[in-house]
Amino acid sequence: MVSDSRPRRGSLAYYPRKRARSIVARIRSWPKVDEVRPLAFAGYKVGMVHVIMVEDNPNSPYYGREVAKAATVIECPPLLVCGVRSYMRMPYGLKALTEVWSKDVPKDIGRVFTLPEEGFDHKDKLQALEEERGKVAQVRLIACTQPRRAGIRKKKPEVFEIALGGPVEEALNYAVSKLGKELNIKEFIKEGEYVDVIAITKGKGFAGVVKRFGVKILPRWHKHRKGHRRIGSVGPTAPGTMFSVPRPGQLGFQQRTEYNKRVLKVGDKPEEINPAGGFKHYGIVRGDYVLIEGSVPGAIKRLVKLRLPIRPLAGKPTQAPQIVYVSSRPVGE
Repeated sequence: MVSDSRPRRGSLAYYPRKRARSIVARIRSWPKVDEVRPLAFAGYKVGMVHVIMVEDNPNSPYYGREVAKAATVIECPPLLVCGVRSYMRMPYGLKALTEVWSKDVPKDIGRVFTLPEEGFDHKDKLQALEEERGKVAQVRLIACTQPRRAGIRKKKPEVFEIALGGPVEEALNYAVSKLGKELNIKEFIKEGEYVDVIAITKGKGFAGVVKRFGVKILPRWHKHRKGHRRIGSVGPTAPGTMFSVPRPGQLGFQQRTEYNKRVLKVGDKPEEINPAGGFKHYGIVRGDYVLIEGSVPGAIKRLVKLRLPIRPLAGKPTQAPQIVYVSSRPVGE
C-alpha cells in the first residue's frame, strides 16, 4: 500500500483517467467580463525559448534586476469568424437559439463537416437573430483557425466557439459586425496580462503506478519477489477495489487547464524569435505569436486555447514587462 509518510500522488479530481475524446480541448466555463471582447483565442504550440527580462514583481527579491525565464512560443494566426450563435436562458441551462453563418465560408471548413450545396441562408438567419434579440442571454462567435497561415503543414482547420464579454446587446452588435471578418490576437490580450491555458497533454500511453502516480519502489528482497514497481496491496476484497487505489493505465492525452499564465510578449515580427533553420519539430513562425511565461501542456504543433483568467490574481503586475533579450535558440539545444 501507499506509505503514510507522504501524500498520495495524483489528484482524485482527474478521474476517470482516460484518453481525451478529441485532440482539441473544450472550454466549458467562461469568466465574467464587463468589457465587450472575445474571451478566448487559439494558437499552435511552437516550442520554448528563454527570455531575459526586468523583474517587475515588487514582492520578488530580484525586483528591478534582470532575470532569465523560460517561455513558450505559441503561433496565433488570425481566426476567421465564420458564424454567430445566440443562446437563451432555460431552467436547466443555456439553449441554442439562433445561428448565423457568413456568406463566404472558406472551403477548408469542408474538411471538418459537409457544407450545404445551396449555401447558408445568411439573410433569413440574420433577420431571425434581430427578431429574437430580446431572448438572447449569451452570444458566442463560431471561429475557425487558419493553419495555412501558420508554420505547420496543415490544411484542416479547427472550428470552435468563443464567448463574448460585456452587456448582451453590445456583445450581439459586436458579433454581427465581426461576422465574416478576422479576429486578431491583439484584440484578445495585451502584454503583461494573464491567461488560462487549456490543451490536451502529451500522450504517454499505458504506464505503471510508479510513473503514473509516483508510488514508492519496493525494496528488492525476497519478501517482494512478486514485484518492485507496484503497490503492495490493492485493498480489501469486499466491497471491492476502491477507485482511489493507484493502478496502471492511460497516462497523458488528457485535457488540462493551467491557470494564470502571464503573457510576456505579443508580436507580429516572427524574425525576432525564429532561430536559424526554424524551431525543432515545428518549422518557422510566419505570423503573429505570443510568448507565455513557463511551460504549456501539449505536444508541439498541437492547438492550445487561451482564455481570460477565470480565477484572476490580485496584486500581480499587469503592465507590459521590459524584455531585454529573447533567445534565438530553443530551450534544450
